[in-house]
Amino acid sequence: MSCGVPAGEIKWELRPGGMLVQKRECKESIGEGIITIKISNVSQWHDISVKATSTFGELKMLLSLLTNLEPKEQRLLFKGKERENHEYLHMVGVRDKDKVLLLEDPAIKERKLLSLAGDQVVRSPHCTISV
Repeated sequence: MSCGVPAGEIKWELRPGGMLVQKRECKESIGEGIITIKISNVSQWHDISVKATSTFGELKMLLSLLTNLEPKEQRLLFKGKERENHEYLHMVGVRDKDKVLLLEDPAIKERKLLSLAGDQVVRSPHCTISV
């Protein structure tokens, strides 16, 4: 029999939803194992290894450690579409060596810049002398 299961021997596993199913041991099985994703930020690349069954939200958590962007500040695009935190990588077709684009949320970026500008004292480039 294929997938490494000897004929006559059936292994079972309990899925998170409570369903009892025959266990698959194929390494080629969709949604199983570790995949490496190339994450493209505007200025740099990151290779991230995650479980194929991870969500985009979990991927954002890992990326926050590398990019110093909080997950809520990140926008992840795959195949031209922004992906939601609850979407699973394998369910939208992310496979080993695929590329995902990471963008900083423009609204949050603008708020950061405004708060930084508000903290700085604006100084005039010239001095006023009174006599």
